[in-house]
Amino acid sequence: MLFVSLSCFNTVFAQEDQTTETYKKRVLETTEIDFLSSYYNQDGQNAAVTGGIGTEELTDATGTIVVAIPLNADDVLTIDAGVSAYTSASSSNINPFDGGGQADAFQASSGASSGDTWANLTGSYSHSSDDRNKIWSAKASVSSEYDYFSVGFGGSYTWLFNEKNTELSLNGNIYLDTWKTIYPIELRPGANYGGAGYNPQFTPFDNTGRNSYSLGLGFSQILSKNLQGSLALDLVQQQGLLSTPFQRVYFSDKPDVFVEDFQLADDIERLPDTRFKIAVGGRLNYYINSMFVLRSYYRYYTDDWGIKSHTASLEVPVKITDKFTLYPSYRFYNQTAADQFGAYNTHLSTDEFYTSDYDLSKYNANQFGFGLNYTDIFAKIHIIQFGLKSIDLKYYNYKRNTGLSSNIITAGFKFVQD
Repeated sequence: MLFVSLSCFNTVFAQEDQTTETYKKRVLETTEIDFLSSYYNQDGQNAAVTGGIGTEELTDATGTIVVAIPLNADDVLTIDAGVSAYTSASSSNINPFDGGGQADAFQASSGASSGDTWANLTGSYSHSSDDRNKIWSAKASVSSEYDYFSVGFGGSYTWLFNEKNTELSLNGNIYLDTWKTIYPIELRPGANYGGAGYNPQFTPFDNTGRNSYSLGLGFSQILSKNLQGSLALDLVQQQGLLSTPFQRVYFSDKPDVFVEDFQLADDIERLPDTRFKIAVGGRLNYYINSMFVLRSYYRYYTDDWGIKSHTASLEVPVKITDKFTLYPSYRFYNQTAADQFGAYNTHLSTDEFYTSDYDLSKYNANQFGFGLNYTDIFAKIHIIQFGLKSIDLKYYNYKRNTGLSSNIITAGFKFVQD
């Protein structure tokens, strides 16, 4: 799901020595460095790896560094590098028999599939016109994990007019992914689980590539000195291997086969090889006074797999001093189920497509958040030649009516070069 980022650049004109020479303010005055980190944990009982039942326990720790470098008055180069390490009870059960305990969908295996590391590197370049009314950018990215490799390309163009009160933006991205098809252990060549009575309906995937193409349109308008609104339209076309190869499916018209306390797969998730997504959203921000601001958001989403969803959120920044701001927030989400979704042991072996991934099920979700921001425009605290400009700390609690719950803590530190 995609979001369109809207930003404005200000131009300052000055008179020097009583001439008409125009002074052009730099887009970015000095190098800026952002250190970002997060810790995430979740739990639930509907793991897709084990066919819609079993533990969804997962923890993830992420670290990212973003460096923005002004090349001259008009151009900025940004480098974004991140690493994420996770441990997952559900993915450990890709091979539930490689641990020391009894195999069970509701218990994690201690084998090699219980954790992994994801890494990403993105470089972007942006150029602003002399009057700062036109900005274009280009970017390229590469990311890797144990079961996939991805390269991406993208760009954007932004127009500001009406004395910079109105903004239009256009962006596009292409991602080319390659899967390493890792199947459940019992479906791999040479596996000998379940004996003669085990007869899965399984054939490996022929296509291991996935391409994604996205187009985003944005419109932002300052409606009054207190009110600003924006609209966004996002279109995404995906094609290729859209199924996850290690997610099991169990059929109601096939006999259940167990080894220890673990049910062997009847097949793996099978989804269409194309998907078209549309999302339309809007933001409305209202400045009440120097202490309170209302930030509201709504988005409608639909795709050709049958999912329709609504997202609504409200954030109320509260500026308690000139340096500290509090950020309470609430987000509501609901969606319909994909046409291909069925709960554990409800699919038929004659179905063309099937999944028991609860991310594609019908559900409602509520998220409550709270954040604290510290900002010092003078960056008085220093590390070497960089001053600390801001600190952001946030906490979110998320719950679905399917039983999944999660917590995330994020921290961000911005430094600017003297």
